[in-house]
Amino acid sequence: MNINEKYMKEALKEAKKAYNKLEVPVGAIIVKDGKIIARAHNLKETKNDTTYHAEIIAIKKASKKLESWRLNGCDMYVTLEPCPMCAGALIASRINKVYIGTMDEKTGACGSVLNLLKDYKFNHCVESETGILKSECEEILKSFFKDLRKYKSTKDCN
Repeated sequence: MNINEKYMKEALKEAKKAYNKLEVPVGAIIVKDGKIIARAHNLKETKNDTTYHAEIIAIKKASKKLESWRLNGCDMYVTLEPCPMCAGALIASRINKVYIGTMDEKTGACGSVLNLLKDYKFNHCVESETGILKSECEEILKSFFKDLRKYKSTKDCN
């Protein structure tokens, strides 16, 4: 297992925490100098707040730890391609590189629907790499939505 797979496995652990809370299972970690400085998972449903995506929470935690909004020299590993809000936060926080597990063909903003990281000229450029543990990242999402449909159908019958 290479280092990128190792870190993506850590992001997948976060995604599993979200899954167990009936949140869309997305996990993110932020790494600086070879150390994980922040971990997060989706909490949108739990907090009733649309901004509680794994990426945003991880950025907030890393900023607090580093006592700076500038996350220069930090990399993010996230199980699902960031949406426009999260891609914007990656740019604004000066994340160096984002490693993405699987792409999001409905709301992705790092290459699927649009690419905020490459197609526009911002004051900071975030590098990206996709497909890290792609099948594992896809599987947790597929399982979640399959289980959620089952849960909703049994709930509707009662």
